[in-house]
Amino acid sequence: MTNQLTSRATTVGHDDYSLVRVPESARRSWISVAVQRFGQVSSFHQFMVGAILGYGMTFWDAVLAITIGSVLLEILTILLGVAGVREGLSTSVLARWAGFGRRGSALVGMLVAISLAGWFGVQNGVFAQGMHDLTGWSSEWLWALLGGAVITAITTYGFRTMAWVGYLAVPAFLALALVSIVDALRSHSLGDLIASAPPGPPLSLGAGITLVSGAFILGAIMTPDMTRFNRRPSDVVKQTLISVTLGQYLIGLIGVLLAHAARTDDVVGIVVSSSGVLGTLVLVTAILKINDWNLYSSSLGLVNSIHVLTGRRVGRVPVTVALGALGTLLSALGIVHGFAGFLTAIGMLAPPVAGIIIAEYFVVRTYRPALDAARLAGTLPSDPPDWAPRALISWAAGSAAAVAGLGSAAITSVVIAFAVHAILGRMSVARGRRATKPAPPVPATPTASTKGP
Repeated sequence: MTNQLTSRATTVGHDDYSLVRVPESARRSWISVAVQRFGQVSSFHQFMVGAILGYGMTFWDAVLAITIGSVLLEILTILLGVAGVREGLSTSVLARWAGFGRRGSALVGMLVAISLAGWFGVQNGVFAQGMHDLTGWSSEWLWALLGGAVITAITTYGFRTMAWVGYLAVPAFLALALVSIVDALRSHSLGDLIASAPPGPPLSLGAGITLVSGAFILGAIMTPDMTRFNRRPSDVVKQTLISVTLGQYLIGLIGVLLAHAARTDDVVGIVVSSSGVLGTLVLVTAILKINDWNLYSSSLGLVNSIHVLTGRRVGRVPVTVALGALGTLLSALGIVHGFAGFLTAIGMLAPPVAGIIIAEYFVVRTYRPALDAARLAGTLPSDPPDWAPRALISWAAGSAAAVAGLGSAAITSVVIAFAVHAILGRMSVARGRRATKPAPPVPATPTASTKGP
């Protein structure tokens, strides 16, 4: 079915090669991808993570937590990104040959679709609340409808249009945020803020690392959705080091200083209340440059799931419109915030996916020869089996570690899923080699000579 799909696929327009490889002719400069990646990492959510760290940690302890969390995230992001740029496939499609099997990849697609579509609605609700507080005269539901419609329209046009939105929104966000932060901190000494004790209950280093890594783990998993448009693995390394390092440190540490200055972790309230219109515009640009990717990756995951489960190829654009309309409606009705706990809960299922894909693609390598051969031909390999038991076992082990809260939950679950899948995979490979190893030659049995001496 895969090769038939490849030959029939319509890859023009705004479908963005949702079920096939991105051809070399459609690859983009690393800067255009890096801007969008930086937009994800340096979102307003990162301000909130920094503020929570600063509320419970000293400045230098927060630096250490951000450093460790960022390094771990960069490793995951680079490995997943390299797989994405090599194969030119989205996360959920790549998962077919990277550990999960055909129907297993549908589970990955559904997880990504539900999680990111839900966060799209939550972020849209935050946008609507901010605009309502700014204007006063309009209803939140009206702003929710307007914001959701704009983001949905941008996302339907695909990667190229989203890149241009990133070129505009990212500098605007940084400029507005800088002015707003300077306004909030101008009455405080930087040296005093760095040396001050945390204003809130103490936060351990382990909890801080968990907060930093868990905040972006879903963004790391969707990395192939973005890096499939890169031209070479070195592009992935450059854009990851720049975007994750600058995003985590620049935005995160500003959040730490804000918490020390205002002695609260409500950084949204700090920025918006202290700067009025300016602060609200910071909020708007921050949501604009991350919410399109929430919807985009959600649509890619759902397209793969529908194709696997029904055998039908649906376009990315109608799926994007449907998901955008649903998320917008829920945010307009004001009930989407009730899903935040649910989204956090299913988020525990996400980190092991990264560990399994990395273990299968780089260590076990079951389908790497088939992927390499198909890549040279510009097609896809034949579909793998529907289910991969070792992936399900690894997924369960990693999720159990996250639920149990072992260590830094997100990173621990990735490590455990990676280790279990790699061990089971290598054991399977070894058994296969023994099964196919030719039997040693049987020595000839000497026979008694019939001739006399």
